[in-house]
Amino acid sequence: MRVLAATLMIIMLSGCASNVVTDYNSATVFGNYSSWAFADNKDDSGFVSLDGARVQSAVERELNRENMTRMANEEADLLVSYRVEKVDRLDTTGLSYGLGLGRGAFGFGFATAPPVREIQEGKLVVELVDSETSQVVWRGASRRYLNEDQSPEYRRELIDEVVADMFAKYPPEI
Repeated sequence: MRVLAATLMIIMLSGCASNVVTDYNSATVFGNYSSWAFADNKDDSGFVSLDGARVQSAVERELNRENMTRMANEEADLLVSYRVEKVDRLDTTGLSYGLGLGRGAFGFGFATAPPVREIQEGKLVVELVDSETSQVVWRGASRRYLNEDQSPEYRRELIDEVVADMFAKYPPEI
């Protein structure tokens, strides 16, 4: 019974973990910002990627909820910059096998190493830059990752959810 209670507690606490991390310049008066524009977020080909279009749509929706007006880059108070940073991680899911023999305090054993593969994923980072000073005043980063195995619909839902979580913390409570 104790194991079941502990398992349920761990599941509940893990559900409370935030999917995003935000940071901001504490000297910034966020009430002074009323307009925004996207910074140049095109890839090497000069086009906005599929995920880039998904991010732009989500950011625009969230900033509209904050009653901020989209303007031309030259007139905007804030420039929105975003990127998907590549993150390498090792995946060790799978089985390993072992055999051990011995008696008492003495023995020996053999085991196979678990299968390891390197996975490349993308972490979404959104930054708001003061257009006058060209300094980042607010930053949101995802703790959930994009990868090539995800369907387009799942990627759109993930981006929408992560961006909404980021902008739930904007403007920061000082």
